[in-house]
Amino acid sequence: MVLESAKSATMTSQSGEKQQLLLENHKEKHFMAGEVVRDVIMGVSDGLTVPFALAAGLSGAKAPSSLILTAGLAEVAAGAISMGLGGYLAAKSEADHYMRELKREQEEIINVPDTEAAEIAEILSQYGLEPHEYAPVVNSLRRNPQAWLEFMMKFELGLEKPEPRRALESALTIAIAYVVGGLVPLLPYVFVRKAQKAMFTSIGVTIAALLFFGYVKGHFTGNRPVVSALQTALIGAIASAAAYAMAKSVQGF
Repeated sequence: MVLESAKSATMTSQSGEKQQLLLENHKEKHFMAGEVVRDVIMGVSDGLTVPFALAAGLSGAKAPSSLILTAGLAEVAAGAISMGLGGYLAAKSEADHYMRELKREQEEIINVPDTEAAEIAEILSQYGLEPHEYAPVVNSLRRNPQAWLEFMMKFELGLEKPEPRRALESALTIAIAYVVGGLVPLLPYVFVRKAQKAMFTSIGVTIAALLFFGYVKGHFTGNRPVVSALQTALIGAIASAAAYAMAKSVQGF
């Protein structure tokens, strides 16, 4: 009997060592900067499109390059502040929501533990576990309130704990990305005095930037890069064409 117990313990130890070795050798490649990429995409996309459309519209109204450049830079500054503030408020709202739900779950675990334990069982049963399989998990979580709370936040509410500086980082990322994108369609107006020539140069530069940005965006978001590039460029072209046509039609009155 003693020998069988020793043999079982040895096999368990070897199995654990094997699993640990497998985990050490297996490195999953997950992209972990999704929120940052989302902010960059949001900032650059709007930064390329809005000033581009504004410059095209003013060019259609036959405004001089100096005026287009001044108006464009003002729009970039205002847009960066607006977009950055929007990103800050959105991230702050997510953090506030998480803290409210965290407090509510803490109170429920203290006040109605049996109900919360039943919710754990229900969640685990949805993954195909039988009562005799999930009962030890439920009991283990009940002995560890912090793990219990984290389990409920993630699996019941689907909420991940936000980074403490997420709101500020989001605001800065979006604002900087907007400025970088917004300067691209305005650069030709710095070097070309005639607005019409500057506009055509701006169109070429911006379309190229939209294609490149769309391709990179598709690569990071898992979409087909070529399709993403064409879609992004098409949206920018439509926006600028609409602004140009509107300026021309208003000028006719």
